[in-house]
Amino acid sequence: MTRNAFMLKGNLSKNGYDWWWHSFVGISSKTKKPRPFFIEYYVINPVLGASAPIIPNHADNNGMQKPSYAMIKAGSWGRNAKEINNFYPISDFSASTEKMDVKIGENTATETRIKGSVFMSVKDSKNHPEYMSDAGKMNWNLTAKKVISHGVGYGASKLFRMLNAFQMYWHIAGMKTEYSGKIVFDGEEYDVLPGKCLGYQDKNWGSDYTNPWIWLNCNSIRKKGSKKAMKNSSLVAGGGTPILFGIPIQRKIVIVLCCEGKLYEFNFSKLWQINRQHFEFREDKKFAFWDISASNLKNKINIRFRCDKKKMLFIGYMNPKGEKNHTRLWNGGHAEGTITLYKRSMRGWAKIGDFEGEMGGCEYGEY
Repeated sequence: MTRNAFMLKGNLSKNGYDWWWHSFVGISSKTKKPRPFFIEYYVINPVLGASAPIIPNHADNNGMQKPSYAMIKAGSWGRNAKEINNFYPISDFSASTEKMDVKIGENTATETRIKGSVFMSVKDSKNHPEYMSDAGKMNWNLTAKKVISHGVGYGASKLFRMLNAFQMYWHIAGMKTEYSGKIVFDGEEYDVLPGKCLGYQDKNWGSDYTNPWIWLNCNSIRKKGSKKAMKNSSLVAGGGTPILFGIPIQRKIVIVLCCEGKLYEFNFSKLWQINRQHFEFREDKKFAFWDISASNLKNKINIRFRCDKKKMLFIGYMNPKGEKNHTRLWNGGHAEGTITLYKRSMRGWAKIGDFEGEMGGCEYGEY
C-alpha cells in the first residue's frame, strides 16, 4: 500500500514526478463494441509550485525553466486515438504519503474509486503545443478492486526510496484490476464492467524517464486454440535502462506472468534468480512489434506481441528539467500476440504451454 502513495519528498520534490496510471476497456452503450481507455493522475516538481501551473514551452525552453503542475491525462486508443491533458496549480493538488489517495482539482483517485473529467478545446490544442494534448472531452466515475498486485522487489523498498537510488521507480499495484462504472468519451457513453474491463493500475515516480522505455500488459490471456480467457491470469513487462546511483544498467526489464494463479517472475534486480533477458522493438508500415525473451533457474518465457499503429498515439511527457526528450513514445491499447512458457528439466526446457493475448496495453520509446 505504501508503494502506491505519494513519493516526492526531499530532492524529488523539486526535481521529480509521480503518477498513478489506470487503463481498462469500456463497452459502448450504442454499438456494444469494446474500446480501451487510460487515465493518469500526475504531478511534477511540487515544491516549485505557484498560483498557476508552470508549463514551459519545450520547443523554446531548452531546459531553462522547470515545470511545476498537477495534471490529469486521459484518453482512448483506437481509430480516433487521443490524449487529453488538463493542468492545475500545485495548490489544487493533494496526496497521501501512506496510500493512493490523490486529489487534483475535483478529480480524485483512491484504491477503490476514481472520478474526474478532462476537456480541451480545438483552439487551445492548436495554439498550445506545450499542452501535449488533443482536443476532446472525457469524464469517468469508476470503482476499482485490485485482483492481482505485484511488488517489483527491493528496488522500490523504503531504503532505496530514501536513498533516491533509482532514477525511475515502478510499482504494479493493480496488475489486474476490476473497474466498474461509466465513461463518457466525446459524447458517447461506455459501460465499464468488472469481468470485461481487463483493468490495470500501476505507478511510476523518479527524477527522469527511462531510455529506452518499454511496457507491455495483457489481462485477456487464453490457452492457444481456446476462445475462453483464463481466470486469475495477467502479464506485465516493463523497464528499459534502469539507472542505479547514476550508473545505467543497459536494457533490463521486469517480466511477471500470473498464469491461472501461479506466478512466474523474471526480475533483473533479483540476482539469485540468474536472469537472462532480451527485448527488441521494431515497426513496419502497419504494426509495432514487441519481442521479449527471458530465462532464470526455473523457467523461460518468449513473448511476441504487436499493435496496429493506426490505433496508437505518441504520448507526451515533459521531464522535471523541462525537456521533452521522448518525442516518439508509442502508446497503445490493442496489443495482441503469443506467450510461450517453459520449465527447466533434466533434458532441457519442457514446454508448460502456449498462450494468446489480446487488448493489451503497450508502450515503447527511445531517443
